[in-house]
Amino acid sequence: MYTNMADDAELSQEQTVKIVQFQEVTGTEDVSMARSMLEQRDWNLESAVQDHLALQDSPPPTPPQPQAHPHPHPHLHPLPQVQPTVNGTANNMHIDAQQPRSFWNLLPSRPQGGTISWIFYFLTLPLFVAFTSLSSPLRFLYSIIYPSPRRSDPLGDVLSFVSEFEGSYGIEHPAFFQGSYTQALAHAKSALKFLLVYLHCGDHQDTPEFCRNTLSNAALLEYINNNLVFWACSVTTPEGYRVSQALRENAYPFLAMIVLRDGRMTAVAKLEGPCTADSLITRLQSIVRENEAYLVVARADRQEREQTAALRQEQDEAYLESLRADQAKERKKKQEREELERQEEEERRAREEVQKQKENIRKLKVEMADEIPEEPEEGQAGVVQIMAKLPDGKRLERRFLETHSLKCLYYYIFCHPDSPDRFQVTTNFPRQVVPCEPTADNPVPPTFKQFKLPSRSMLFVTDLDA
Repeated sequence: MYTNMADDAELSQEQTVKIVQFQEVTGTEDVSMARSMLEQRDWNLESAVQDHLALQDSPPPTPPQPQAHPHPHPHLHPLPQVQPTVNGTANNMHIDAQQPRSFWNLLPSRPQGGTISWIFYFLTLPLFVAFTSLSSPLRFLYSIIYPSPRRSDPLGDVLSFVSEFEGSYGIEHPAFFQGSYTQALAHAKSALKFLLVYLHCGDHQDTPEFCRNTLSNAALLEYINNNLVFWACSVTTPEGYRVSQALRENAYPFLAMIVLRDGRMTAVAKLEGPCTADSLITRLQSIVRENEAYLVVARADRQEREQTAALRQEQDEAYLESLRADQAKERKKKQEREELERQEEEERRAREEVQKQKENIRKLKVEMADEIPEEPEEGQAGVVQIMAKLPDGKRLERRFLETHSLKCLYYYIFCHPDSPDRFQVTTNFPRQVVPCEPTADNPVPPTFKQFKLPSRSMLFVTDLDA
């Protein structure tokens, strides 16, 4: 977790992203330091990373100690332990993080022949020293006057070097990491692997031999490709020069081993000078053994973080699943509650409708009671004696005049308290519906005489709602 930035308002989104990337690559949590490093390099992320690695990995160079009998080749320092020899030549590769650059590093290798070789060596020495001494300043002045058009293209520098390397020395070499130095650091940190950096100096007399014989060795290729991330670039390119300044090489060929240590990508070994493939493999294996513990700790920390994250994810998923189940239950309860409320509302409306209909029927019965004519006297001419049997078995008797409309019969039956609200009147034999109810199709029912009911008739009332 990175420290919160107190003055985010003063930073653009791009600058904030660069600060976070700087912290991720270098492992630092000091936001102020990260911002200061980026501001000093005009927000150039890769340059700031190189400078940070140079400050943390290499202490300030100490002046060389005077010796009573200086060695004719000061860059051939003795190793902390005895190194094997190949073809009579000692392995010159060594780890030296504090050795300063020396003028004597520019001298050619000591001749291995007889007197003639030594004479030729001393005759060409002044020319070689003069040429080498002048080449670096001249290249520096040339880069100022004619700046490289690819200064802002680290990936282009790397790809260009790979192409030139394969054109000069063939394709038998360790698999180069196809990316900038910063990307290689980030990849090695993410993969928890050692990063082996090779800085190529095409002008050095030992470079061709190292590239053709050492880097093309099958055993070395297999070891590097299976165990390390291998990044290389030429020091004549802007990207290679920046890395050269960060790692502070003293002699060529130059290799540096970088590994994640205490959360930071740290250079743990520098190997300089020519060597054989076997001796290089031995030294790389030794460096890996000595520093493997850092990666073991990092892997354990990462595994613990991953397990913690997996456990947290499982807990979150279980919580979400429980939450979804609770939400589903709540939705089901809500639906059931809403359905119950809907049914209750429908029942209430139905009851209200029934009650309203009953109220309307009651009013109709009161109104229709006035439409029923007075019952004629028994024995009066034109009298029709009607007996109506209700659904509950009760019998109604009433006399009507044959000139009365059948609706009077309907009103009489409808207004009786025991009569159904909706009914139909029929004869017994032959069965025939008596059209006594006034309707839209039958607004004026016929009279008793028109329907030809007998003077004494038995009728049946049928409940239509039963």
